[in-house]
Amino acid sequence: MDLRGQRVVVIGGTAGIGFAVAAASAREGAAVVVASRRQEGVDAALERLPDGAEGHTLDATDEDALRAFFGRVGEFDHLVYTAGESLLMGSLAEADLGRARRFLDTRLWGAYAAVKYGAASVRPGGSVVLTTGTAGRRPLPGTSVAASLCGAMESLTRALALELAPVRVNAVSPGVVRTELWRDLAEEERDGLFRSSAESLPVGRVGTPEDVSEAYLYLMRGGYSTGSVVVVDGGGVLV
Repeated sequence: MDLRGQRVVVIGGTAGIGFAVAAASAREGAAVVVASRRQEGVDAALERLPDGAEGHTLDATDEDALRAFFGRVGEFDHLVYTAGESLLMGSLAEADLGRARRFLDTRLWGAYAAVKYGAASVRPGGSVVLTTGTAGRRPLPGTSVAASLCGAMESLTRALALELAPVRVNAVSPGVVRTELWRDLAEEERDGLFRSSAESLPVGRVGTPEDVSEAYLYLMRGGYSTGSVVVVDGGGVLV
């Protein structure tokens, strides 16, 4: 099975894991639609994707914009949601609640609204693939916001799999992956994190967007999977 002749919409599809999903889908013969907040990101992604790919600017925290977006896009086979701000880490005592809410607005409520307005456009046999993370299964000090998000996304995935059936709803849970989401860390701190993570992981390295994109493709192709969360973390939840 491949995605030939299908149409894949990736919100957050202009960088990182989302772009890797869009590019891999296109290589399998899918028509891809990518959307993200910044026009320059959309333009850069379209330069790297095959001819025929569509790109849209979209603020996933804007409910009216999401409604209008799906009205323009029309029918498709798979909706992938990878949009998110930089990873939010820090102690509870020093937490900026406004920033925490904005983090959840994009990653949780943006996904929720995208499915609300996009589900009706999914063709028979199609699916929704959301994005969570391993912090919900293996939280560390300073990850309370991220862990809360991840737990919520896993529960949302299971609930939507029942509510939207026969549309399939699944999620991917990446571990430490080299993407732009770590950009708020100082370079030295970021490199140290990647180095220590690689040393601790059974696979001996941190992940790439391409590593993780394979899980999204599997869930789009896999007609017998729904309500599932696929962990792609190099064995991180084991150590």
